[in-house]
Amino acid sequence: MAIKRIGKYNVQGQLGKGAQSTILQISRAEDGRQYALKVVPINSAADKKYHEQAEHEFRVAQMLDHPNLVKIHALETQSDWFFRVKKVFLLIEYVPGLTFDRVKSLSLKRLLPLLVQVASAVVHMHRRGVFHADLKPNNIIHNTKTGQAKVIDFGLAWIKGESKGRIQGTPEYMAPETVRSKIVNESSDIYNFGATMYRMVTWQLPPSPVPGATGSISAKTLAALLKPVAECNPSAPKELCDLIHRCLSYKVEQRPERMSEVQGALDRIADDLGAADDDDE
Repeated sequence: MAIKRIGKYNVQGQLGKGAQSTILQISRAEDGRQYALKVVPINSAADKKYHEQAEHEFRVAQMLDHPNLVKIHALETQSDWFFRVKKVFLLIEYVPGLTFDRVKSLSLKRLLPLLVQVASAVVHMHRRGVFHADLKPNNIIHNTKTGQAKVIDFGLAWIKGESKGRIQGTPEYMAPETVRSKIVNESSDIYNFGATMYRMVTWQLPPSPVPGATGSISAKTLAALLKPVAECNPSAPKELCDLIHRCLSYKVEQRPERMSEVQGALDRIADDLGAADDDDE
């Protein structure tokens, strides 16, 4: 792709494209550093909601400071002659690598430390009063240079105590109570993370709690549709299988109470797996 400019930015390529935005790899003229630039076009009054969502994403990012959460450095707008906003730009930390949904199968020894990092990032969010609300492999990048995992996309995040409009999400990763009662909290994030772990460990999608033509999905139906982790990946330690299934419990009270509990469990499992590998050498 030929280098083009957007204002003070040199465009070097396209990193991704969503329904309402494009993410470009750019360098900034003033410092020569690499960034990602999220470009959100505002073509009509109906698109105002996308401007508001970008502002919300920027505000959420300013509440957070963690090595496994992507940083958003600035929000800028471009207006026409009538001072109507026509484009919104989010200047985002550039992370070289692939999102988890595009990474080829990782060994458990490599995957578990990354999951610990993601859990740590979400613990930080919860301590700052923020729920991600859209945890899934597509929203986690594996940095191929540093080996880190980075959680991205705070566009659907909920700030504790604030009201929010319609519920959005990816069916296979949404918690039953989010689908049923529009509840988003620490426990629903734990379910989202459990669904993410299930996908990364088994390379299968968990069943969706979103109602189909037959109506609502019951706890019994969801449990029957969920293929056990151990059957999908016999090499997964029992403790990991149990943890994933606990996180995916239909009933909130049967899940781990805090994300810090999930992080601690993953940390122990990763240590045990590393120690077992050392013993085999």
